[in-house]
Amino acid sequence: MPVDKWSALALAVVSVATAQSALAGQQEEAQGFVEDASLVLLNRNFYMNHDLRDSGPDEQSYQEEWAQGFIGTFESGFTQGTVGFGVDAYGMLGLKLDSGRGRSGTGLLPVDSEGRAQDDYSEAGGVVKMRLSSTVLKYGEMQVETPVFDTGDLRLLPETATGFLLSSDELEGLSLTAGHFTAFNNRDSTNSRDEFFGYAVDTSAGGIDFVGGSYAISDALSVTLYGSELSETWRQYYGNLNYTLAIDDEQSLNFDFNLYRTNDHGEALAGEIDNTTFSLAAVYSIGAHSFALAYQKVDGDTPFDYVGGDSIYLANSVQYSDFNGAHEKSWQARYDLDMSSFGVPGLSFMARYITGDNIDGTRAEQGGAYNPFDEDLGEFVPLQGADGKHWERDLEVSYVVQEGAAKDLSFRVRQATHRANADQGEGSIDEVRLIIEYPLEIL
Repeated sequence: MPVDKWSALALAVVSVATAQSALAGQQEEAQGFVEDASLVLLNRNFYMNHDLRDSGPDEQSYQEEWAQGFIGTFESGFTQGTVGFGVDAYGMLGLKLDSGRGRSGTGLLPVDSEGRAQDDYSEAGGVVKMRLSSTVLKYGEMQVETPVFDTGDLRLLPETATGFLLSSDELEGLSLTAGHFTAFNNRDSTNSRDEFFGYAVDTSAGGIDFVGGSYAISDALSVTLYGSELSETWRQYYGNLNYTLAIDDEQSLNFDFNLYRTNDHGEALAGEIDNTTFSLAAVYSIGAHSFALAYQKVDGDTPFDYVGGDSIYLANSVQYSDFNGAHEKSWQARYDLDMSSFGVPGLSFMARYITGDNIDGTRAEQGGAYNPFDEDLGEFVPLQGADGKHWERDLEVSYVVQEGAAKDLSFRVRQATHRANADQGEGSIDEVRLIIEYPLEIL
């Protein structure tokens, strides 16, 4: 497999960092393949319903599913020596507890051609890995977390991607990452050779490559930079600046700035893209209370788009909507309460409200993926109209058992209300999620 320019650059950077460290790093502390191994079984029970408030008379108006998931993850240690070797593996099983032909489609379970949710589905995969000093190279099927490509874990079973992942922590405070991924397993699928889909793009042209890293300038200030390339579609760049001002032992002020820049590339399979999107959030914390305000803006004739279920590190990407429409401006107000200060450790509450407007998708290139030609209507139909607006309210209660036999057992209830006009395009919905998780450390 030829090494693309992103991976070549990352390898050069890591090689320099490794040379500077004189091969001193985490590999020196390796205890062995078995001695450093871990095996965890995550039990996840997930209930979800959607009340589709603006569905037509002949359309499905309600979705409701309940499922049980088992996610087993094995991570070996590294063999001893200058270069260490190891393997990671996972096995996942999803079981339908309740669903029906007229209630399927929440994304918890795969759905057949007749609209019925499968009774069960399972998958397995793994990676081989090697470590030199504090640099690790992996190949196989895995979960990935970067701002430009992030496999999601938002339903019953997590998404995975197949490819190469290189990570390096040779220099104190600096973390470097590069990846090349061409095959994917979506959240309600057992096919490890799927494509990941965005709003109007996918990875079928060859996959995605990325390189980047984060640097902690101090305990209070960090910066992150990434670049990625979606084959024959776009080049996307990401930057983050995060700063925390400690006022006293009880009070702090945090600022978080995120910026994406996306331009069409190569054959421009999705059409013309010239998009700059940013968000700025400020959080004031005092004791058990946190108050946040955020502003987000999309500058472009197309929505801010991404592949991978969670590849959007913007302040106003929330439970249902990402508030990422073409030319959209959005505001968020949020409140968090940690009940530990009131004698109930592990219990927390969250409430937020987001409103977005100024959406205009009609200026996207005609014939491109965001403004395709509809053969039946005989005209171009953009994904969003000229005057889109919407709002969302999210409520969440979470509790994690702190001690005893049930330690780390967690309960989370999430409720979302989303209201939109026709030009916004996502529809109006009421949603409830109930998630119960219990991790078991077997090894």
